[in-house]
Amino acid sequence: MEANLGHNLRRLRGVKKLSQADVAERARLSRVAYGNIESGTAKPKVETLMRIAEVLGVKLQELLTPTRPLQAVRFRALKRMTSREQVLVDVVRWLENYNELEQALDKHVAFRFEQLVRELAKKHRGADRARFAAEHARAALDLRPDDSIRDICGLLEERGGIKVFPMQLASDAFFGLSVAKDDGGPATVVNVWDRISVERWIFSAAHELGHLLLHLGAYDVAKTEEDRGEEEEANQFASHFLMPHELFVREWNDARGLSLVDRVLKVKRIFRVSYRTVLFRLSEQPAYGTRIWQQFQIAYRARFGQSLLRSDEPVALSPGDFSAAMVEPRAADEPKRLSSEDFVEDRLSGLVRSALEQERISVGRAAEILDLDLKTMRAVISTWVE
Repeated sequence: MEANLGHNLRRLRGVKKLSQADVAERARLSRVAYGNIESGTAKPKVETLMRIAEVLGVKLQELLTPTRPLQAVRFRALKRMTSREQVLVDVVRWLENYNELEQALDKHVAFRFEQLVRELAKKHRGADRARFAAEHARAALDLRPDDSIRDICGLLEERGGIKVFPMQLASDAFFGLSVAKDDGGPATVVNVWDRISVERWIFSAAHELGHLLLHLGAYDVAKTEEDRGEEEEANQFASHFLMPHELFVREWNDARGLSLVDRVLKVKRIFRVSYRTVLFRLSEQPAYGTRIWQQFQIAYRARFGQSLLRSDEPVALSPGDFSAAMVEPRAADEPKRLSSEDFVEDRLSGLVRSALEQERISVGRAAEILDLDLKTMRAVISTWVE
C-alpha cells in the first residue's frame, strides 16, 4: 500500500503544482512528517490521509488504489503539458469501468476495421493511403459517399466499436489520444475543454481514428514526440473522413457565388469542421495551393478589420446555439451552429442505466463511473423516460 500511496501522492501533487511543504502545511503536518508518508517510511492514520486527500481534491480511495499502466497508447502533447501521468490514470480507470460494464451486460461492440487495418499495413504512407483509409472507413461504417457526419461519438461507438472519452482538461497543449485494442481499447480520448472549439473536438476524434487505422505500430506510451509524417497522414485522413471528396467538391462549387470568407464559412458549417480543415483541403488542390491560407487571412482581415489568431474559430459557438442537427435530412441543408451538445458520448451512460435497471450496480457505483456526485446521479435517474 505504501508504494501505491507514495506514487499517487507525487502524481496528484504534481497535478495541483504543490510542493511537499504546501501539502504539509494545508494538511496540518510537519514537512518531515509528510515527506515520510510520501516516501513510504511512515504509516499514516486514516484521519491524516483524509486531510491530505482533501488538500489534493480527491477521494481517499484514489490515494490508495493502484493503477494499471497503459502501454499501447498514442499520446502526443506539447512539452508544456504537465498532467500527462494524471491523464493516463484517468483514462485507464475509465476504460476499466467501461469494459467491466460491457462484460457484465454482454454489450460488447466489435471493432469494424480489422480487415481495413490489415490492408492499410501493406500500403505506403502518404496522402493516397490516407484518402483510401477514409473512404473505406466510411464504407465500413455504412456511410454513403454523400452522407455528412452528424454524430461522430455515436458513429464510432455504436457502429465502429471504438469507445469515446470526452475529457475536460484545462490545456490547449493536448487535444486527444488513442488506446489500442490490446490495452483495453480501441478507444479515443478527446479534450472537450470549453476553450477548444467543438469543431476541433470533432476533428480530433477523426484524427485519432486515423491513427488507430494507420499507425498501430507506433502505439507506445514511452514515445512522446510527434512524428510529423504520421500527424500529417492522420490530418489528411480526418479531412477526407469528415468531408468526402465528391460531396466537398459539390458543396464548394454550389457556394461559388459567395465571397471567399463566406464560402469557406458556409462549407465549414455544412461539414461541422474548422475553417482550417476547409482551407487544408483547398490547399491540396492545384487551383488553390498553399496560397489559399494567405488569401483567406487577407480577405478576413479586410472584412472584419482583424486577423484570426491561431486559437480563433470564426462564427462563435455557444451551448445556446444548439439545434437538432441529428434530424437534419441532408448535408446540403442550411447548416446549424454547433455547441458542446454536438459532441456527446452517450454509450457509457446507456450501459450504466442498463446496469442499474438490472440491479448489477448500485447508484453509488453508477455515480462513480460517470464521475457525478450522488445528488446529481439521482437527479439524472429521475429524468429517465422510455
